[in-house]
Amino acid sequence: MIGRVLRENFEQLGPLNGMLYLLDRIFCVVSRDRARLYRYLLVAQPVSAQNNGLRTSAASPVQEITRDDPMIADFPRPPEVIAQRFDTGARCFAAEVRDRFAGYLWLSFDGYDEDEVRCRYEFASPDVSAWDFDVYVVPEFRMGRTFVRLWNMANREMATRGVHWSFSRISVFNPGSMAAHRRMGMNALFTATFLCLGPLQFALIGAAPYIHIGWSAQSRPVVRLQVPE
Repeated sequence: MIGRVLRENFEQLGPLNGMLYLLDRIFCVVSRDRARLYRYLLVAQPVSAQNNGLRTSAASPVQEITRDDPMIADFPRPPEVIAQRFDTGARCFAAEVRDRFAGYLWLSFDGYDEDEVRCRYEFASPDVSAWDFDVYVVPEFRMGRTFVRLWNMANREMATRGVHWSFSRISVFNPGSMAAHRRMGMNALFTATFLCLGPLQFALIGAAPYIHIGWSAQSRPVVRLQVPE
């Protein structure tokens, strides 16, 4: 059983990422989650105002919501996390299906502070750049069109602001998310690997500052994202 699972992981992730994923699992068990290994792929996706042929639907609306919207009670994140996102100026677009919460997508137009490791991403060309994160669809609606409707709304909002590129990071340990971004025409930029040992963090990044070692919550690398040529 274990051998089959390992083989499937290596087939999905590739030799290097499969080995790093295995190391992360070992670190978690041995350290009781005090040691973790994260590896991200930084990507940029072109913004399009086209709607993929989907018409708006009164039964399945997507709209921007504010911090006092009652739908937030159904969000799969702690209230303090949602409040912190609004405090930093992030904007939330939520989908409903027959008056039920179906999913959301977040956008930031002023860079992004990582929520899993200590790192900040900033834009080299802020006027034409945005950051999308925490795209979530309720499992019941993942076989429908909720995901596409969320992206249609996000793309229209970004296009209205003159944004040409939306940046994000994907865990290379999540093959489903990698495949979804490939379908949307992602441009792979570089990887960023973080080894966290309690308060100590080692970062190996495919862009400046390339290598960073931090000992406290205030110590973090700042990565400037360049739009693809």
